[in-house]
Amino acid sequence: MLYPVLFLLTFCGFFCLESRAADAQQWRSRSIYQIVTDRFALPDVSDGTAYNIPCNTSALQHCGGTWRGIIDHLDYIQGMGFDAIWISPPFANVEGSTPYGEAYHGYWPQDLTSLNPHFGTVNDLKNLSASLHSRGMYLMLDVVVNHMVSPRPFNITAIQLALGNTTQVVKNTTEMYPFTDLSDFHELCWINDYTNQTEVEQCWLGNEEMPWADVDTENPAVMGTLNDWISDVISDFSVDGLRLSTVKYVAQDFWQTFTSQAEVFTIGEVFSDDANYTSPYTQVMNAVLDYPTWFELVPAFLSPRGNFSALVDAVQQSQELYTSGSFMTGSFLENHDQPRFASLTNDTALLANAMVWPFIHDGIPILYYGQEQGLSGGESPSNQEALWQTRYDIEDPHYIMVTSLNQARKAAIDSEKYFLTTPMQFLDANEGNTLAVSKPPVLALFTNAGSSSATSVRWNVTHPIFKSREQLVDVLTCRNYLSGENGGVSIQSDEGMPKVLMPISSIQGSPQLCPQSVDISSAKRAAGLAVSWLSITPYFLVAVAVALA
Repeated sequence: MLYPVLFLLTFCGFFCLESRAADAQQWRSRSIYQIVTDRFALPDVSDGTAYNIPCNTSALQHCGGTWRGIIDHLDYIQGMGFDAIWISPPFANVEGSTPYGEAYHGYWPQDLTSLNPHFGTVNDLKNLSASLHSRGMYLMLDVVVNHMVSPRPFNITAIQLALGNTTQVVKNTTEMYPFTDLSDFHELCWINDYTNQTEVEQCWLGNEEMPWADVDTENPAVMGTLNDWISDVISDFSVDGLRLSTVKYVAQDFWQTFTSQAEVFTIGEVFSDDANYTSPYTQVMNAVLDYPTWFELVPAFLSPRGNFSALVDAVQQSQELYTSGSFMTGSFLENHDQPRFASLTNDTALLANAMVWPFIHDGIPILYYGQEQGLSGGESPSNQEALWQTRYDIEDPHYIMVTSLNQARKAAIDSEKYFLTTPMQFLDANEGNTLAVSKPPVLALFTNAGSSSATSVRWNVTHPIFKSREQLVDVLTCRNYLSGENGGVSIQSDEGMPKVLMPISSIQGSPQLCPQSVDISSAKRAAGLAVSWLSITPYFLVAVAVALA
């Protein structure tokens, strides 16, 4: 028994080290599946009864999703090609009903020293981490350090007295941990002017009904506590990455220290439509969610009137301004804070075009849970539906499409050495309502004409993207095409749907991606070789005869 034990210890030691050391370069090739823990999967239900358990999003209550539920459905996630998950903040939140419902989402922390009992136990979270790592997948935790929420209503007058220039001190009134003293928080003031960065960083979110106590992250003692805390969390649960919430509400100096202490990949939520505002944060953390591009992405694909030029400008600005260009961004179409795209339009072609975008972007693609099932909830909380009611349908067209996009991105990474470091380039398609994006070996062709467009859409890309007369495949439909003599393409859209073209030679190492196209291509090449051989054989025989003579 000694040798198996030694083998397991050696293997775990190597693998855990590799997981613990996951850095920005390792994350660059990943694709992330975002989960709202309470809404993804119920625990210990294998007989199908969970599919009928209701979850009323408007009730703003816990619906029962847990970390054990996630473990039970990792096949479903990995089956789409995702190799990392981002889960809700795992720490204990304010309990019971508040003026804004229950803290089922995890963003109202009350105790950073304890886990959220609604999501599971310490062992459950450790088992989730271990289960992911056994599959070669990464775990990303969402963390909130900007604010905390009291488990009982604040006495605003008492807070003002405690934090003001008075002799009265009110201690331990908040019951928030590890910061039980109000001196650990900024002086009470509400954010009224979002153009005043000092006010944004030092005043409070929320209101008198439900104030979010703003942690004094400039206080050295507070900074030290948070730095030690995150190191312990990462070590205890073998965390591979952090998604940092409410980043712009905390001073950049704090993030510089915090992310250095974490020593894992960090990606921050900087809610802004301005790349100039977002850019400095790329210097104090590995990556940012690409909100400036998202603000242009959604309207660009909502209708034929969408502005592709504004979308291109946003991308090029991030490529120019961010520390690592747009490579160290999280590219997304939906998340828990924004309406699902399908709630804004019921045009399947427009949705398909928008869904392709994150997977051909320079950054790391992030898919919000339920997008692969066509969920269409609007503003929060309607966009936080229970996924179990979809029965995790792997035959859903959205699921199949996401799977193909993930497979295509992995094939591109494997076949093209510089795919992850070559910035996306925008090409002239010589047609209205079209956008052509080159990221070798991928050419993505978009249109916002919609499925009901009365006029046909054709992409005419004259730029020499491919080899002359090269065999191509649209990985979304597995239809074969041939590039032109100059390596360009001229292709018509089918009812406003996008196309993601790749040389067939670049997907041959991905047997699950359009296998029939690869087989046909191989057969054609084999036939071509046979014809070539037959054509040269007589001459070869004559040459041999002459040589022997």
